[in-house]
Amino acid sequence: MKFDVAIVGSGLAGLSVALHLAQTRKVAIISKRTLLDGASAWAQGGIAAVLDSGDSHEQHVADTLVAGAGLCDETATRYIVEHGREAIEWLIDQGVPFTRDASAEMGFHLTREGGHGQRRIIHAADATGYAVQVTLEQKVRAHPNISLFEHHVAIDVITSDKLRPKVAHGSQPRCYGLHVQDVNSGEVLTFEAEQTVLATGGAGKVYLYTTNPDTATGDGIAMAWRAGCRVSNMEFIQFHPTCLYHPYAKSFLITEAIRGEGGLLKLPPEAGAQAGERFMPAHDARGELAPRDVVARAIDFEMKKRGLDYVNLDISHQPPEFLMEHFPTIYARCLELGIDITQQPIPVVPAVHFTCGGVVTDLAGRTDIPGLYAVGEVACTGLHGANRLASNSLLECVVVGRACAQQIAASPAIANPALPDWDASRVTNADEEVVIAHNWDELRRFMWNYVGIVRTTKRLERALHRIKLLKEEIDEYYRNFRITPDLLELRNLVEVAHLIVKSAMSRHESRGLHYSRDFPDTLPKALPSVLTPRRR
Repeated sequence: MKFDVAIVGSGLAGLSVALHLAQTRKVAIISKRTLLDGASAWAQGGIAAVLDSGDSHEQHVADTLVAGAGLCDETATRYIVEHGREAIEWLIDQGVPFTRDASAEMGFHLTREGGHGQRRIIHAADATGYAVQVTLEQKVRAHPNISLFEHHVAIDVITSDKLRPKVAHGSQPRCYGLHVQDVNSGEVLTFEAEQTVLATGGAGKVYLYTTNPDTATGDGIAMAWRAGCRVSNMEFIQFHPTCLYHPYAKSFLITEAIRGEGGLLKLPPEAGAQAGERFMPAHDARGELAPRDVVARAIDFEMKKRGLDYVNLDISHQPPEFLMEHFPTIYARCLELGIDITQQPIPVVPAVHFTCGGVVTDLAGRTDIPGLYAVGEVACTGLHGANRLASNSLLECVVVGRACAQQIAASPAIANPALPDWDASRVTNADEEVVIAHNWDELRRFMWNYVGIVRTTKRLERALHRIKLLKEEIDEYYRNFRITPDLLELRNLVEVAHLIVKSAMSRHESRGLHYSRDFPDTLPKALPSVLTPRRR
C-alpha cells in the first residue's frame, strides 16, 4: 500500500484533490462506505460564486463577513471568493449538469439564499451535491492513477514521532501515512504516502438530530488532533433551520433555496389563535432571508415559547410548475410522505448541519504537521467564521482542493521510512458490544440537550463531566479489544465532543452560532478559539 498521496474521504474536497493530482501522482482514495455516501452528495442548494456582472467579489465577501459575525478571516474569504468562477468553470468542464437559463449571462440559473444580497447560487435543480458527486465519481473510477478503497475506515495517521526508533524531521513530527481497517475483512492495512489528505467532512453525528449522513463522525478532526494539530472554532456548530419534521423522514433537509424563492415560516395549527402567522419579521428585519443562525434561533425560540414540535415552511403560493421544476427532489419526497408542497406547508425543525470549525490550515490545506493536509468541512481556513454563509461550503471544497493539489504537486519527493504494521497481539474480541451502542446514544443525547442552539455554562459543565467519563470507558475499551468501525467512530465522536465543549467554555460572549445565556453580549473584538494538543 504505497502511494504518492493518500486521501481520506470521497466528498467534493477529496475528489477535487484527487482529480487535480492524478495526471502526475499515484493517488489512493479511502472511503468509509461508497464514494457517494458522504455529505457532499446530500447538498441541495448549490454553490455560491460571482457569475453575473450585477454581482461582485466585494459583495460576496461582504455577505460572508456579515454572516460570519466578525470572525471570518478576510484574506481567506477574499481568496476563496475570487477563485469562485474558475472553480465553477472547472466543474462545468467536468460535465456537471447545472440548471440552465438561456436568459442568464453564463447560461445557468442562479438562485438566492439566506444572507446573500444577490442571486449567485449556481445549482442542479435541488440536488446539486448529488449531480456534482456523480459526475466526479465517474471521473475517478475511470482514472488509471487513482486506486479506490471503499468500505475502509481510517484509524490514525502515522507520524515520525510514533515510529520506533523515532525518525528525525526538523523540530516537529512529519506524517508518513496511516493505518486503515478493511470493513469487510477486519484486516488493518498500512498505507504509506508522501502526502496524506484528510477530507473526511464534519461531525454532525455527535448530535442526536442532524441533516448529515451516518458517515459524519468527525474522524479527520479527531485524527489530526491526536496527531498534534491545532483545531479552531469548534463551538460554532451550524444548525440548519429547516429539516423535514416527519417520523419517517430521517435527516431530510429542506434547502435554503425554498426561502430564497419566497418560502415563508409560519406558526402551525398547534399555535392556536396565531396559527398561520409569520414570525420571522419579529426576530429580524431580513425575515426568512436572515442568516441561518438567526433563523434557527428564532424557530427554537418559538417552539420552546409555545410548546411546539415544529413550525411550518410555506411556499404553496408559488405556481406548481415552478416548484416541480426547481425543487423536484423535495416535491417528490414530501409527496411520498403525504405532503403536497404545492398546496400544503412543510413541517420543519432545526437540525445540526455543518461544522464551521475544524483543523487549522492555510489556504493550501496545510496543517501544523508536514505531509498532512485537511480540506473541506474537516478544516478551518477562516472562511466560515462564527456562521457559514449558505452555499460557501462546496465552493471552499473546490477552491482549496485545487490549491492543495497544486501545493502537493510542487512539493519535493521524500523517502519514507519503513512503517510499522498494526499490532493487535495484546487485544481480544469484545465481550459486550452493547457498550458501544449505549455510549453512542448517551453522547448524542446529552450533546443535543446541553450543547445545542442555546447554551449555558452549567449545561456545558454537565456535558464536559459526562464526556470525561465516556472517554475513560472508550479509551479502556479501545486498548483491550479488537477495533471495529463502530468503536472507531465512537472514539472519534467523543474526542470531537470534548473539543466542541472546551471551545464553547472558552468563549465568554455570544457570537454567531454560539449563543450563551450567561454571556449574551458580543465582545468588541472577535477572536478565534484555538485549542493546542499536548504532545503525547
